[in-house]
Amino acid sequence: MADHIVKSYDEELSALAGKIAEMGGLAEVIVNNSVSALVTQDLELARQTIAQDKRIDDLLQEIEMRLIEIIARRQPLGKDLREIVSAGRIANDLERVGDMAKNIAKRVIAIDAGLNSKQLAIGLEHLTELALNQLKRVLDAYASQNADMAAKVQEDDAEVDAVYTSLFRELLTYMMEDPRNITQCAHLLFCAKNIERIGDHATNIAENVYYMVSGDRLSEDRPKVDELGDKVS
Repeated sequence: MADHIVKSYDEELSALAGKIAEMGGLAEVIVNNSVSALVTQDLELARQTIAQDKRIDDLLQEIEMRLIEIIARRQPLGKDLREIVSAGRIANDLERVGDMAKNIAKRVIAIDAGLNSKQLAIGLEHLTELALNQLKRVLDAYASQNADMAAKVQEDDAEVDAVYTSLFRELLTYMMEDPRNITQCAHLLFCAKNIERIGDHATNIAENVYYMVSGDRLSEDRPKVDELGDKVS
């Protein structure tokens, strides 16, 4: 963040970045808690996670109000304007991450028994670890305004997609082998998709960080794949 003639302007931008950091930290916590609740079938933790999402929603509203006030008061241009616009987009992505975690927690309550397969639990935890690592790194990139780090987060999203595709196929196999697994595996497919989407939101944040710092757009050449591992346009 460049220094401005008016010191209070720098303080406003720093406070905005601090709110984004608070929102990101809370998002990481509730994602981790939601998956922990899923794996251990901890209904109380699931309920706490659902309640915690309200704080993320409140932070989004607070950030949006700060953005409006800064724009009205400072009429930012150049990198200042990119920083403010990107902050709004990043906050929206973090709010969606909170929604993904809340969705998983709701599924915990809907599932009436613990996971039948330890292997499935390991797969979900591994996918979550990758997605949370993406989220942590991109928040670090935002805090340090590091465009190269943001670009690397975008590149590494392919690993999250690959693990999700593998887990998707594994869950389908369980469903085909025994119809009694269909209900539980359907819930787990939903949870896995939400975790994969967290990786996508981390990628969105990476693209906004890169734009904020450099003024350029990240290349979107990396092909996306569907649940069966096929490339999609």
